[in-house]
Amino acid sequence: MLQPSARTGDSLLETLPHWSQGQRWAFSLIVCMALLWLPGAAGSALNCHKTCICASNIVSCSKMNLTTVPTSLPLYTAVLDLSYNNITRLRSEWTSVKLLKLHNLLLSHNGLHFLSSEAFIYVKYLRYLDLSSNNLRQLDEFIFEPLVNLEVLLLYNNQISQIDRSAFGTMVNLQKLYLSQNQISRFPLELVKEKSRLEKLSLLDVSSNKIKMLPLDELQVLPAWIKNGLYFHNNPLLCHCDLYTLLAHWYIRKLNSAVDFKDDYTCVLPGPQKTQVGVFDLSGDNMNCSTFKEADEEAFLEQTLILGCDTKHRDMLKTWMMPGNVVVTPGSNQTAKVLPDGSLQISPVRSEDSGTYTCLAMSEVFNETIYVVLKVHNFTMHGGGDTLNTAYTTLVGCLASVVLVLMYLYLTPCRCFCCPSKGKARGEDSIHSSMLSVTPTHEDPALKAELNRHVAFIDSKDLQGQNGKLNPTGDEDDDDLDAEAGSLMKGKRKKSVAESISSVFSDTPMVV
Repeated sequence: MLQPSARTGDSLLETLPHWSQGQRWAFSLIVCMALLWLPGAAGSALNCHKTCICASNIVSCSKMNLTTVPTSLPLYTAVLDLSYNNITRLRSEWTSVKLLKLHNLLLSHNGLHFLSSEAFIYVKYLRYLDLSSNNLRQLDEFIFEPLVNLEVLLLYNNQISQIDRSAFGTMVNLQKLYLSQNQISRFPLELVKEKSRLEKLSLLDVSSNKIKMLPLDELQVLPAWIKNGLYFHNNPLLCHCDLYTLLAHWYIRKLNSAVDFKDDYTCVLPGPQKTQVGVFDLSGDNMNCSTFKEADEEAFLEQTLILGCDTKHRDMLKTWMMPGNVVVTPGSNQTAKVLPDGSLQISPVRSEDSGTYTCLAMSEVFNETIYVVLKVHNFTMHGGGDTLNTAYTTLVGCLASVVLVLMYLYLTPCRCFCCPSKGKARGEDSIHSSMLSVTPTHEDPALKAELNRHVAFIDSKDLQGQNGKLNPTGDEDDDDLDAEAGSLMKGKRKKSVAESISSVFSDTPMVV
C-alpha cells in the first residue's frame, strides 16, 4: 500500500511547474501537514489541543481566549469546560461528531448571545449544562428539545427577558433550573403547575428579576417539596397581605426558600413613594396584615376524609399515628388506613376522630414530623336538618319555652257567661270560673243579679263558732245560708273589683 501512495505523490510533483527540487519537497511537506489537521483525521492520531488540558475523560479549555469551540474533540470526553472565553455564538456545527459520553458542558462567562436551535443535537446525553453569566436575551421554542436527559440547567446572570412557554417542555428529567439575575417579568407558572409542570423539577430560582405579581393562589396549593425549592426573593413584588400569608406559612413549615432568604423577601408599598419594605414586616404598621396561624382540618360525620403528609422532600417512608399515639397499621380494625402516596384516609369520620394526627416521614438523609389537627363537627355535611347542632337545639328549645309562657300569661280563658251552658243546671257554675271573671259586668241587670247569687264574700267575724271553716255537720239549711248572704249583700256597700279580688285570694272561706 505504500507504493501507490508514492506513485501518487510522484505524479503530483510531475504536474507542478519546473521548480527546483527543494521547492517541490517543501510544498509536499505543507500538504501533508494540512492533511493531518483535517477534522476527519483518525482519533488515535489526535491528542488534546495545546490550548487545553486533558485529564482522563475531562477536557478543560477554560481561560484560553478561544473564540470557537475546538474541533475533533475526543469521543471519550465526559466533561468539557469552555468557560471564561470569547465564544459568542454556539452554532449547530460546533461539533461534527456525536459525543455520546459527554454529560457536563460548561460555557459560562463567554459573552454568548446566540444559541442555534440545533446546537445540542449531538450531545443528547448531557446532564449538566452551564450557560450562566452570558448575554442571552431570549429562549426560543424547543431550543433545549434534544436535552431529554438534562438534570441541571444554569441560566443565571444573563439578559433573558422572554421565555417561550415550551422552551423547557421536553426536559422531563430536569431537576434544577436557575434563572436568577435576569430581566424576567413573568413568573413561569407552567413549570410548576399541575398537569404542565416538569415532574422532577425540585428547584426553580427566579430571584433577582423584575417580577411584580405572583400567582399566589396557585403557589399556595403546590406540594411542599416544590415550595421548598421555589425562590423568588429580590423581586419588585407589590405588597399584599396574601403575599405575607403565603411566606409566613412557608416560614412556619421551615421551607428552605423562606427560611434561608427571609430578609431578602421585599415588596413595594402602594402609593407614589414606592417604599420598599420587608414582606415579613407587613403584619406590623405597614399594612397591618393578620398574623398567620396554621388552620385546623375540619370534617363532618360520615364523610370520607384524606389527610395529606406534605413533606419537604419526595419519596419518603411515611407512618401515621392517631390521637392517643395509636399507630395506624394495615389490616387492623380501624377506620383509618395509609394510602400508597402516604396520605391517611379516614372513612367514615366519627366524632371521636377529633384530635392531633402525626405523620412521621423518613428517608436515608432526612427525617420530618408533621402534625395535623382535626376537628369533627357533630353533624353530617348533607344532613338536611336531620342532625342538629347542640347549641342550635338548645336555642330552639328556649324559644319554644318562652312562647308557651307568653301564651299562658296573656291568652285568658273565655268568660263563663259567654259560653254555652249545655248540660249544666242553673246555679251549678264552679267557684273557679267565678274567680277568673273579675271584670265588672255592665250588661243586663238580671244577668248581673243572677251572677251575684253565685258568689258570696263572707267575713270571718260573721260566722261565730266556725273557727273560719265551713260547718262540717251540715245542720244549717241552705235556705238559712241564702238568707244570711242576702242580708249581707243588702246591708253593706258593694265591693269594688279590687276588693273582690283581694277577698278571693284571702283566707276567708267562700260558700256557694
